Amino acid sequence: MKSNLTAELVAEFLGTLVLILFGNGVVAMVLLFGQGVPGEIVKGGYTNITLAWGLAVTMGIYIAGKISGAHLNPAVTITLAAFRGFPWIKVIPYSIAQTAGGFVAAALVFWNYHPAFLRTDPALDHTAGVFTTFPAFPELWSAGLLDQTIGTALLLLMIFAITDERNQPPAQLGPLLIVVVIGMSFGGRHADAIKPAREFGPRLFTVIAGFKNNGLTDGRLVFWVPIVGPILGGLIGGLVYDAGIRRFLPKV
Repeated sequence: MKSNLTAELVAEFLGTLVLILFGNGVVAMVLLFGQGVPGEIVKGGYTNITLAWGLAVTMGIYIAGKISGAHLNPAVTITLAAFRGFPWIKVIPYSIAQTAGGFVAAALVFWNYHPAFLRTDPALDHTAGVFTTFPAFPELWSAGLLDQTIGTALLLLMIFAITDERNQPPAQLGPLLIVVVIGMSFGGRHADAIKPAREFGPRLFTVIAGFKNNGLTDGRLVFWVPIVGPILGGLIGGLVYDAGIRRFLPKV
């Protein structure tokens, strides 16, 4: 079991690393490489971000899928433990591996784009959003919490739907389509986090790297919203699927 768990944790680490490398990388491309033209849409803007995040999740699943199931997200891990028999004893190790993957990926993106950060934000006081998320309405934390809860509920509802052996056969493009549609539909109020490890690992890196607007040590303390919201939403999504769909499907 120990050797199997080690392999699973390495897979979760590398899968999340790849996911965040592509995800943070596209945000860096969009935010750091404008030409200063008023109203311009840089490198495809938000559309590019949502499409690339969908592809990023798909690439992470390709890396880790056969070994660990490619959770890549503590909200997924917790929901699978609650509804699909995933061992609770593995939840914390999986979550740590996922968070570590996000942290290292953020460090690599910062290293790669360091000259662009120095040009765009030499004081590191307004570009932490390349790595982590912030509320569109900071005075109304419940708005971001609702956004994260609904978005992650949809994520787990659809994950359960496309991976259920009683339902339709798995769709190869399922992960891409799910993340893209959630990002385009529910990304406005807290930037489409829906993954606590994608959120907290890179945010820890921004603190260590010296970003002043990190949401953890800058007095705003918004870090908890995209952690609590996705976990709550994942459990809601799993419950809705099992109660509303799975119990009516024939056992195979």
